[in-house]
Amino acid sequence: MVHNLRFALQSAWRVLLVGLLLGAGLPTLFALGVRSLAWGAGGDAEGHESGTAGPKAQPIGTVLGWACFVVVLLGVALGITYIVASGFGKALSFEHVFPTIVGKR
Repeated sequence: MVHNLRFALQSAWRVLLVGLLLGAGLPTLFALGVRSLAWGAGGDAEGHESGTAGPKAQPIGTVLGWACFVVVLLGVALGITYIVASGFGKALSFEHVFPTIVGKR
């Protein structure tokens, strides 16, 4: 009985982790990308009190923003690939560095 409970809790922990990563992680990363682009643009994009000069533009913010968007797009593309592969009776394999579509076993 204790063994089954421990097994169920370990599985629940994994489901929770994946749910947080994909359910809240990608939107959070997208929001960080938008904020980084505002930081990169500086000036009025940063938001400041009226009548004062805005902060200087930070080029690294633009680079970080686009990097966040690339990671989000890769996550979305991987999710769509998983769904389409399942629809065709295939599976997504992570045995190598890059995910590949393989036949189900």
